[in-house]
Amino acid sequence: MLTLQALRHDRPAVEAALSKRGLDAAPLLDQILELDLQRRTTQKEVDDLKAEQNAASRAIGDLFKAGKKEEAESRRAEVGLLKERIQALDEKQKALIQQQEDALLELPNRPHESVPSGQSEEDNEVVAEEGDKPNLGDSAKPHWELADQYKLIDFEAGVKISGAGFPVYRGKGAKLQRALIQFFLDRADAAGYEEFIPPHVVNADSGRGTGQLPDKEGQMYHCTEDDLYLIPTAEVPLTNLFRGDLLKSDELPIQLCGYTPCFRREAGSYGKDVRGLNRLHQFDKVEIVRFEKPENSYAALDGMVEHVRGLLRELELPFRTLRLCGGDLGFTSALTFDLEVWSAAQERWLEVSSVSNFETYQANRLQCRFRNAEGKPELVHTLNGSALALPRIVAALLENHQTADGIRIPAALQPYTGFDRIA
Repeated sequence: MLTLQALRHDRPAVEAALSKRGLDAAPLLDQILELDLQRRTTQKEVDDLKAEQNAASRAIGDLFKAGKKEEAESRRAEVGLLKERIQALDEKQKALIQQQEDALLELPNRPHESVPSGQSEEDNEVVAEEGDKPNLGDSAKPHWELADQYKLIDFEAGVKISGAGFPVYRGKGAKLQRALIQFFLDRADAAGYEEFIPPHVVNADSGRGTGQLPDKEGQMYHCTEDDLYLIPTAEVPLTNLFRGDLLKSDELPIQLCGYTPCFRREAGSYGKDVRGLNRLHQFDKVEIVRFEKPENSYAALDGMVEHVRGLLRELELPFRTLRLCGGDLGFTSALTFDLEVWSAAQERWLEVSSVSNFETYQANRLQCRFRNAEGKPELVHTLNGSALALPRIVAALLENHQTADGIRIPAALQPYTGFDRIA
């Protein structure tokens, strides 16, 4: 969440930046700053009363020493009243702090100055496009037909077992899935990311720490009896590894990666854009996460984007890079680059990765800090990115690499699959 210091001292800039999201933040900022004023005023009252209480206690001691027992007992009654007033103010203070935190949690991150204004994905900025789109003609088949033809994915079995959005991978389809996971993990390892296998369920504190709660509560699968949430991305458990930690300066940067299944309710999704692997409730993904010093985080973001581009080049897929506009920016992100691959049969772009810098937004929720050069605690910057999400990568591989003799496997992936063609 945004820091109170930023809201107090830089409100006009915060308000202007949030307007890029199409958000009129003034009412919520007014509420937060009014609660902050009340909290600080109440704290001063508490401090003054405690000082008065301490002075009265010392005076009572002096009266007892002087043998003025009756007067001392009378003053004790006054101290009792002071204690009651302090207790009441402490309760008021707790309520104000909770109200203020709840209001801060409703406020999205401030977009970076480079984020373009805009209200929807149509306003996103195309930064670069790379690779040649294959011309497959009228014979091109969408991935769901290819998956059925070559017995790679059984969508109907998934519906029978769980429901729509839970495909069953089989045969070479399962091997392709496993090969991609290992390929992505090996490339992350070579880039300096340490691999973790985190839990696939998290508690509410973890969800709040990375911003999924309360913003995306309705999109997460919730195990109500245990109050645990199935993870929508490995970002959540990986980033929460350092919740509440004070890191040493020389520990940064921290680079993590992890493969997990991901679970998303995707409530409200329907139509042709969700067919096949386009939008699922369960899918596999390799995630990369970084903890950086603030002055290094945007160079790190560029490096993460280039890492994902390198994966797509090795998979021989045409892709483009987008800078998201304010209206399409995620709740917690300051700047996000989406990478999309070309779907040859569907003739449209499919998002396969989002790479984001959250600056201090997540770190403030997590209370994850490091000691800076002056030895003072300072919030880290957190970043993450899909490297990569599998379903649409599989869809693009099947569609773009289809031939009359089957589906060609890119050379970089063949050591992992153990075959060079699906036929």
